[in-house]
Amino acid sequence: MKKRNLVLIIIVVLAAGSSYFIYSNKSSPNKHTKSMIKITSSAFSQNATIPQKYTCTGENINPPLSIEGVPENTKSLALIIDDPDASRGTFTHWIIFNIDPQTTEIKENSFPKDAILGKNDSGNLKYRGPCPPSGTHRYFFTIYALDTNLNFSQPPDIKEINKAMEGHIIDSSQIMAKYSK
Repeated sequence: MKKRNLVLIIIVVLAAGSSYFIYSNKSSPNKHTKSMIKITSSAFSQNATIPQKYTCTGENINPPLSIEGVPENTKSLALIIDDPDASRGTFTHWIIFNIDPQTTEIKENSFPKDAILGKNDSGNLKYRGPCPPSGTHRYFFTIYALDTNLNFSQPPDIKEINKAMEGHIIDSSQIMAKYSK
């Protein structure tokens, strides 16, 4: 019984620690504030399978996304879609930044007016749908509320976006879905 309780305590501490690490990495001014912003999709739910239509074996178009609960002091939003299960490390599928904070949806096969595209890990300025070579991969759709607009002289990649967002993230939210060929 003691061993079981110890295991449960370790699991709880690790879960709390990883949540704190994830949240503290987002440069939130108040690490203990519950997230207000929320991202969802009408095409899939949390931990579900991404429909083939939105993958490399389908139409390879972005799924519809909804955004709500954007904090009042938000100057812009950024969206990053990535796959941490890629064989060479996390693969970035789509970057959009300087999204108007009044945006409540990103429609299927489109991106918000006046938003700017960053380079995905294929070096392209577009959505690249899930396309795992084998097995099931997880895809994280993360929305960031920022206290600034991001400025670049050339289209940025994920490293440049992450560096520019440092210290400017007010809030964030993500939805994760899976896909396998």
